[in-house]
Amino acid sequence: MIEMSQRPGASVPRARPRSLRNGPVYHGLPRPVRAVAWLATSAVLGIVIGATLPEALRALGATAALAPGMLAWYGVRTTGFLAYFAVAGSVIYGLLLSTKMLDAIAHRPVSFALHKDLALVGLALSGLHGLLLLGDHTYAFTLVTIAIPFASPYAPAPVAIGQLAFYVVAIVTGSFYVRRQVGQRAWRLIHYLTFLGFVGVTVHGVTSGSDTSAPWAAWAYLVPI
Repeated sequence: MIEMSQRPGASVPRARPRSLRNGPVYHGLPRPVRAVAWLATSAVLGIVIGATLPEALRALGATAALAPGMLAWYGVRTTGFLAYFAVAGSVIYGLLLSTKMLDAIAHRPVSFALHKDLALVGLALSGLHGLLLLGDHTYAFTLVTIAIPFASPYAPAPVAIGQLAFYVVAIVTGSFYVRRQVGQRAWRLIHYLTFLGFVGVTVHGVTSGSDTSAPWAAWAYLVPI
């Protein structure tokens, strides 16, 4: 005879679902905190833009009128720093993403998308930084000397470090789009190149940049590190 382990009609207890994730669970910032954060960010951006934009436009107009050949040089310097900030932001955000510290305030897909977008912006600005050298007639840059390491007419070694770092960042950024094809393990291994690329970008900026001796430039390099 087979014994019944459960009486007929008795309810069967349901097993508790296991948590699929470890670490913080997204719950978002409180609404008042979000409002204050947006207001503070808007205020800071407004102050910075209001204080710098008029003077920047006047300087840009004067340069265009008196020395149009200098516009490319200013563009090279500006895009170089903007590219550095974007790459540094992507690296820092990626590190925070790997520790799951951001999961409590942002959905992981949103954080991952921002991490990828910052890398794309950094890569695009880096490419523009190099292409603007074609308009700077101080040195005879060509597409070949911009693309091939150690072919630069100006500071070949420091510029080559930047060129190689650009290719490393391009590989890491491209890996976002083949993540499923190469697998999670290979994708993570490729992502370790990010640190090499960031070091290369920093060394390139410090050793070849014309603004390195300026205090604000030193802080611009030190803060992300």
